[in-house]
Amino acid sequence: MLDVTALDLARFQFAFTVSFHIMFPAFTIGLASYLAVLNGLHLWTGREIYLRLFDYWKIIFAVTFGMGVVSGIVMTYQFGTNWSVFSERAGPVIGPLMAYEVLTAFFLEAGFLGIMLFGRSKVGPKLHFLATLMVAIGTLGSAFWILSANSWMHTPQGAEVNEVGEFVPIDWWAVIFNPSFPYRLVHMVLAAYLTTALVVGAVGGWHLLRNRGDQGARKMFAMAMGMLVVTAPLQILAGDFHGLNTFEHQPAKVAALEGHYETHADGAPLILFGIPDDEAEETRWALQIPNLGSLILTHQWDGTVHGLREWPRDERPPAEIVFWSFRLMVALGFLMLGLGVWAAWARWRGLLYHTPNLFRAAIAMGPTGFVAVIAGWVTTEVGRQPWTVHGQLRTADSVSPIDLPAVAGSLLAFIVVYFVVFGAGTVYILRLMSKRPEAGPPERDVGPIRAAGTTPAPARSRDFIPGE
Repeated sequence: MLDVTALDLARFQFAFTVSFHIMFPAFTIGLASYLAVLNGLHLWTGREIYLRLFDYWKIIFAVTFGMGVVSGIVMTYQFGTNWSVFSERAGPVIGPLMAYEVLTAFFLEAGFLGIMLFGRSKVGPKLHFLATLMVAIGTLGSAFWILSANSWMHTPQGAEVNEVGEFVPIDWWAVIFNPSFPYRLVHMVLAAYLTTALVVGAVGGWHLLRNRGDQGARKMFAMAMGMLVVTAPLQILAGDFHGLNTFEHQPAKVAALEGHYETHADGAPLILFGIPDDEAEETRWALQIPNLGSLILTHQWDGTVHGLREWPRDERPPAEIVFWSFRLMVALGFLMLGLGVWAAWARWRGLLYHTPNLFRAAIAMGPTGFVAVIAGWVTTEVGRQPWTVHGQLRTADSVSPIDLPAVAGSLLAFIVVYFVVFGAGTVYILRLMSKRPEAGPPERDVGPIRAAGTTPAPARSRDFIPGE
């Protein structure tokens, strides 16, 4: 019989709920910015196609936003039910940061969301664009505060422990802008933009396979591939800086995800593949490139990389998990880069809308942004173990005094409800995406708003191939 404890189930329950939740913000952060761009382009150029795409994606955004709110509220309840000790001890730091998120970001999103969805005819195009921009800024603000709180748990600064074991803030600037926060914020926002670009590109590719002359599908596909070309290399660069920061502040995590158990004082290899064995303290059947690991982590050919044996066994993250989650994230990142390069090459040759295999590849890559986000979360959070507040508060000391049957019952309820509710929501979103993005009469180029009052220019159809 499995030796499962209440702590094990509490950890799994939080992992299960946050894995569902993180997919929605990862999509809505990027999609809100995309909606702001579409709205702004319509306001600037007067082209109806941007407004039709805005109306198409705003419905999907509304559904996804609602699902994200529900999953986030459910997730936070666990701080009181399963992690009350953590809430009591870290609450003076985490609580205000979460409150700032609600007051400065979520209220901004919620306050302007109704105008963005339903108010265009009532407030006019300029105020409608402002409302859309505020929603986009609100989603980025939410990411700011949530990642600040999470980053503090990885690199805690600006607080001290009082006589009763509580973390008391003494410097809020140091708490908010802790050492890992800037890197995590950039990495997560870029991940959100990549996730959205892949989804939009997949939807565009899906409709282009059926009708290459669909102007709405063409526009969204081109915009998505353009974002991919720009964002994918930036994400790889940001990931390198993030890795260097993690190497400085959480070297045990880096040793685990790189599969190094022994310290390499004269240059560490880059282990491409292998089978980490935490019990035997070795990575079996390692396929490695000499010294490349040190070059990446220290930017020196013979830089020192410490192995997991430098830390006591009860202070090591599980390499058997993070080794693979890290490689999955990196592999997907390079696949995204490859898709972007392919699309850029097709565009340069004038074949962007005439390469069915590119459409199929975009469709296949559509869900990979979500997979990469979850893999990155596993790498980050499992790599922090056995700590909730790195080096200062253990996960085992953060759990509530709760019985195993109680956690098991709530976990089972979460699994059933989540798969039913969010499964239905996902099916509904996919049905919305299956509809053509271009509805209504053929587009007319009415000219930019700055030329209002002039005679509309004729529709441009240089991208349209008759009969396709």
